[in-house]
Amino acid sequence: MMISTKGRYALRVMLDLADHNSGNYIPLKDIAQRQEISVKYLENILASLSRAGLVDAIRGKGGGYRLCRDPQDYAAGEIIRLAEGNLATVACLKGDQKGCEKAHHCRALPLWQGLDRVVYEYLDGISLANLQNMEEA
Repeated sequence: MMISTKGRYALRVMLDLADHNSGNYIPLKDIAQRQEISVKYLENILASLSRAGLVDAIRGKGGGYRLCRDPQDYAAGEIIRLAEGNLATVACLKGDQKGCEKAHHCRALPLWQGLDRVVYEYLDGISLANLQNMEEA
């Protein structure tokens, strides 16, 4: 599994919003400048986060973005899955079907399912607040 730039940037943006979480809206250009991400690319990421209800957005003067919840209420896995779409470690676990025509006799399937479970549990067990504290430590 490889987390794309979009997934990494989504997590960075959410951490930036958590770090500057004063209740005020943070202008897009400020986030882009701090994170060294192009405004255009960041607009796409924040639009997805806003549509999913992870951030509030206001346009115009005094507008920008802010978190909808406290940093401890956001799991890293939630953010990364939103940006990536699917975090399955192997192709046969992707999608709603979860499996392939060989799944009923695939002796390796339990390994892949276990790996996915560990990855999801790990990412879902770390909040933005945890990441903020890790950085400070």
